[in-house]
Amino acid sequence: MTLTKRTSYDIVVVGTGAAGTAAALEAAQHGATVLLLEKGRHTGGSSNYTEGLFAVDSYLQQAQHIHVSATEVLKEEIDYSKYRADSRIWRQYLDDSADTVQWLKDQGVEYEGVQAMGAGEATWHIYKGMGQAVLHDALQPKALALGVELLTSTTAIDLHQADNGTITGVTIQNAATKEIQLVNTHAVILATGGYLNNPEMMQNLTHYDTSRLIPVSSGKGTGDGLRLAWQAGAQQYGTGMAMLFGGYLKDPSEPSFKYMASQMETAAGQQPLLWLNEHGERFVDEAVVYNFSYAGNALYTQNQVFSILDQGVIDRMARDGNFMGLGVYVRRGEKMTKLQAEIDAAVAANKPFIFKAKTIEELAAKMHLPVDQVTRSIQTYNQYCDNGQDDEFGKDPAYLVKVDQGPFYGFELNVGAFCTMGGLKVTTANEVLDTKGMPIPGLYAAGNDAAGLTGDTYGPNMPGTCVGYAFYSGRNSGRNAVTYLNNDVAVSD
Repeated sequence: MTLTKRTSYDIVVVGTGAAGTAAALEAAQHGATVLLLEKGRHTGGSSNYTEGLFAVDSYLQQAQHIHVSATEVLKEEIDYSKYRADSRIWRQYLDDSADTVQWLKDQGVEYEGVQAMGAGEATWHIYKGMGQAVLHDALQPKALALGVELLTSTTAIDLHQADNGTITGVTIQNAATKEIQLVNTHAVILATGGYLNNPEMMQNLTHYDTSRLIPVSSGKGTGDGLRLAWQAGAQQYGTGMAMLFGGYLKDPSEPSFKYMASQMETAAGQQPLLWLNEHGERFVDEAVVYNFSYAGNALYTQNQVFSILDQGVIDRMARDGNFMGLGVYVRRGEKMTKLQAEIDAAVAANKPFIFKAKTIEELAAKMHLPVDQVTRSIQTYNQYCDNGQDDEFGKDPAYLVKVDQGPFYGFELNVGAFCTMGGLKVTTANEVLDTKGMPIPGLYAAGNDAAGLTGDTYGPNMPGTCVGYAFYSGRNSGRNAVTYLNNDVAVSD
């Protein structure tokens, strides 16, 4: 008995997120036989929770008269990365981005429209039903209809190569029965989503204090594709960066993703209001939240951070709306009508991240912060609010809101993260490079397994670039793998 219907396939794709599903479908649309592997019971991974993808000059942007220069985006992103991103990869990604939006539409994906995030550009193409609908209602059914064979609960555990390094097969294993099988193939596309959920790799490959990092993902990003490629002689490159998204509440009794749609989480972790460190001091212009990756970096400069809200600003956000949202989970400007009830429930349940008090002094004591310093910090901050000028860090006066109406609340903030990006150096064709910088024939990497898109900090100023690149690089891998089969492999055969 074999795990698969066939003993050989033109292409094996490992991972069923945006990158892997797009790769499998694109390759099948170009006539290849494809085996698509998913190690979990359910497909889609963290891509199920994505909200929209990046593009420039799409049909949606044209309809809304939104013009964003691709070349200016390229220059901004390369500069933002301190030239650690690959200009060639960005150029090709940008030039193909509008086509990717159209391709998804052609597969049945529906969009809500185009918008910006924070202070960024209007490049975020929001799809209806989130990534769950894109993958499960559109792309996956199309792939299956074209003959793609999908196996769940099945892991790729080894790559097979000829003496010259060319990919010849992959060993797969069923998660339940532990049965293994060698599948012959000429090409493998790795799209396993990075390594955020691998504590050992996070500890060894990044500089983050992982005790404060809260992964908000499917939990499947354990570096599987990276390890396979490295064992096959691939170059380790571009590791060390997680897509941070600012302050996040740590609740050991709940799955981390639960708080994504929480108005309390948005109010506590995403507003440009008042943060204090473990010494009871301000340490940054809190409007850094408008670039959520920068906000995550800022939080890591301190050992401990608390967000301080008074009843006045809570009532204001309920009445007039928040200052900053959290993607499409809690929209920017949304009236926070559930906020008070969520806060009250957290206080009643003695959640470890929340503190409530009638006075500032009492609040400081409950948070185990120096009472005198907290009092001084808030008095000074309130004076800045009265004067309309932040003499310490220069925060925009629009976000100088006094802390003077009890009860007062403190929220301990940890740092949220969506994913890691990078690990394998690739060409513009998404071919994986070996330690000498040469392509490993037949091996491709897409999405978060591939390096070249970022430096040490993700750029939310162009929202949707991560999942946009996943769709693009998946398609690019699929197309180029088919070209490789038709040219190099056919010639050698």
